[in-house]
Amino acid sequence: MNGAQVVVKILQEQGVDTLFGYPGGMILPLYDALYDEKDIKQVLVTHEQNAAHAADGYARATGKVGVCIATSGPGATNLVTGIATAFMDSIPIVAITGQVDTGLLGRDSFQETDILDVTMPITKHNYKVKNPARLGEILREAFKIAKSGRPGPVLVDVPRDILLNEAPYKAAEPAEVTPSEPDADFKICAAEAAEVICMAKRPVVIVGGGVVSANASREVIAFTEHFNLPVVYTLMGIGGVPKSHPNVLGFAGMHGKKAANNAIANADLVISLGSRFADRQTGNLDKYTAETKFIHVDIDPAEIDKNIASSIGLAGNMKVILSMLMRREPSGSLDDWWETIRSWKSEYAYDYAVSRLTLPWALNHIARATAGKEFAYATDVGQHQMWCALHLRVEDPRTWFTSGGLGTMGFGLPAAMGAQVAYLDSGSKRRVIHVAGDGGIKMTGSEYYTIARLKLPIISIIVNNRSLGMIRQLQNVYYKERYIACEFDYDMDYAGYAKSFGIDTFNVSTSDEFAAAFAKSMSEEDRPHVIVVNLHRSFVEPMTKGGARINEFVDFK
Repeated sequence: MNGAQVVVKILQEQGVDTLFGYPGGMILPLYDALYDEKDIKQVLVTHEQNAAHAADGYARATGKVGVCIATSGPGATNLVTGIATAFMDSIPIVAITGQVDTGLLGRDSFQETDILDVTMPITKHNYKVKNPARLGEILREAFKIAKSGRPGPVLVDVPRDILLNEAPYKAAEPAEVTPSEPDADFKICAAEAAEVICMAKRPVVIVGGGVVSANASREVIAFTEHFNLPVVYTLMGIGGVPKSHPNVLGFAGMHGKKAANNAIANADLVISLGSRFADRQTGNLDKYTAETKFIHVDIDPAEIDKNIASSIGLAGNMKVILSMLMRREPSGSLDDWWETIRSWKSEYAYDYAVSRLTLPWALNHIARATAGKEFAYATDVGQHQMWCALHLRVEDPRTWFTSGGLGTMGFGLPAAMGAQVAYLDSGSKRRVIHVAGDGGIKMTGSEYYTIARLKLPIISIIVNNRSLGMIRQLQNVYYKERYIACEFDYDMDYAGYAKSFGIDTFNVSTSDEFAAAFAKSMSEEDRPHVIVVNLHRSFVEPMTKGGARINEFVDFK
């Protein structure tokens, strides 16, 4: 067989049933090898960046490795933003790019780009295949690296002649998995951590995206119930624990709930599970860490003490670590701490009774309308993303898709597409609800074409406030309301745009109109819908003050 056929065999071997891509001259041999392949669905997107985002959404929804393919030069460089997004959020994808023939490398050939050097900082590893004998071995390594330890993207660059010419294939031998037993020092450290938990008077647990990646939601819930610990979650940790769980205070961070942020600011012990203490989570680090102890559980040893020094670090399998911590029976009472927390929850409860349509009201309506039903949620980046984190009710892991680390505008729609394909492939009836602003939708809205073509039953909500809302908010807080390059003075017909792809679309400006449009979209389960929500400009609250403690908030006038 030729190299392209070897690639297909490895994809089959790795359980790949769907890939997202866009053809070009140097990757055409792989497309040709896929021509007669019925077990692997290839989804043609409208732009290579969207192929990477779709593979990312597919991986988040399934826990499997997402796969995207593109040609050399501009095809490969268009993948970069999607690869970087996956890297920052620790999402396993394998990107396969075509490359000019080995004899043309380094000659500035047509559509030649050194994609290895371009992607070196944003991949776990990357390869250029120059020896056909190593093609199968390298692809197997790529999948192993992408999904092992802390997951992440891997890129494999394959010259066209390697794909066209003969290449050897040998079936993989079954891998032997030897479970590792924590050593004595690790057991002592875990016992110390358990003792610290029992001694704490005001503990709080932070659930991060690592909980979802580790498929450890059940263990985390059992752990928090065992010690009766209050729980907050990061943007990436949404879905790691059900929002409805009585121990959950909600989203914490720069735009976190006041009760959640107050719990962190007043805690004497913070237990981080799969979170890296990013700046949007902590605010001022010196004030964040003042008079607080930390226990940090993470799969990646490099994260321990990187942002928060002098923590008790437990690097490894989260399920194993939590089971070790729960060997210690709780002691003492947290009744006073819980009473304080309940008073914060009552004091800062959101009032959804409003006189005009707002996005928090609409998201709360979605939360109530979808309760107990199978839905997932994908967002773009901006104000609506923060409102979604605050007001949606995400109950299950792998049903929340957002760009947390890179903050990639345009991520939401192709990621929703990838996730929806994954659910349909698995036979699930779960539908994806997508929310984007009127800024981000202009970046990747072309994927409405693919969504319409494949009849993916996504409910897409475009928030039209005629502005780059988060940019405008930052200019309000930090630049004395000197608004520039953030307010749209040209009214785009978003409903007409979506309709041009053949998608049923609603244009709403009142609460009643939104409720009717959403009900209609939910009832028609076999095709996509778009709801354009026309809103007045406003600001996301809460918002922490720059350089302040995590519970010091901006007072918007």
